[in-house]
Amino acid sequence: MLAFKYIALHYIKYFFIILLALVLFLVGFDYMENASDLASSANLLLIYLVYKAFFAVDMLLPLSLIFAMISTKIFLIRSNALVSFYSLGYSRVEVLRPFVVVSSTIIVIFISLHALPSFSRADEFSNNIRKNAEYLSPTRDLFFTYKKQYVYFSRMLPLQEKAEGIRVFTMESNSLKEVLIAKEALYRDDSWHINYADMITKPENLDFDSLGITLTHSKDLEILEGFRPKILDQVYEGKVNFTIMDAVDAILLLKNQNINTSSIKGALYKIFIYPFFVPCLVVIIFFFVPISPRFLNVSLFSFGAILATLLVWGVLFMLIELSNNKTIPSEVGVVAPVVILFIIALRQYRYYLKIT
Repeated sequence: MLAFKYIALHYIKYFFIILLALVLFLVGFDYMENASDLASSANLLLIYLVYKAFFAVDMLLPLSLIFAMISTKIFLIRSNALVSFYSLGYSRVEVLRPFVVVSSTIIVIFISLHALPSFSRADEFSNNIRKNAEYLSPTRDLFFTYKKQYVYFSRMLPLQEKAEGIRVFTMESNSLKEVLIAKEALYRDDSWHINYADMITKPENLDFDSLGITLTHSKDLEILEGFRPKILDQVYEGKVNFTIMDAVDAILLLKNQNINTSSIKGALYKIFIYPFFVPCLVVIIFFFVPISPRFLNVSLFSFGAILATLLVWGVLFMLIELSNNKTIPSEVGVVAPVVILFIIALRQYRYYLKIT
């Protein structure tokens, strides 16, 4: 228990130091690059930097956990604490345990943060502030299908939960049956409410005896039940930074609409599965670390471990981007690499568990 507490405290300390350093570096570098494009408002600038910091944490936290493990292990080697633990009867598996427990706990907290829009969509919000001086910019020319209807919004305001320039085309037997035209719609009580709309209806049979196209006026209409503005904005704009609840709601809503939800599944895989490459890589690297500087050049090893970590992280990041662009299935780009790392880590863990 004493060894667990000692190692865990040093691991957490190095983790926060490394994470803070990486976040400050990324945010500072981004600010120097984009300072001329940012609004002169101090409030917007502060919000921009906060969102960029959230994005940096989202991207660099897994990497910081692995770097912190390497740093902690090097500290234990240089201070001869690692040899002391082994001399007192602690096994390699027992020394490994605090690294796995702490990293897995932080990963669970990290995953839960993706339930917050300000964290999961931080990069999108910061880019909107830089380009439009507002963190939620209007979505223009949104065209999508829902329950055999084709819907067009000329402009949607996610913050106000409002849409302008609405056209709803109702199809029947591959033929246009009805067109709804409205100036605006508001999202209230899980539906889009239209106060006043024009309805253009086509007769079933266009011939000389038909009355022709009819125009009626309707009030207090409800359309697109369950289609929240965030779901519309994310799904049909091709964005991949979903919150957990938005992604789940989108899948449940669209599963019967013959709409490809692979990007939404990929977003959930990225949230729930991708971060667990960290404890896998922690286990793999841990057993390669020497117990004393007499057995290996520690500086050279730490350089190699950091380089290998960056290489693995870079490959995973590339595969995630490929799956986001639908170049490869998300199961191949996100799930498979983590499963492979898990199998390698489990094999190493079981091997050292037998010999201790």
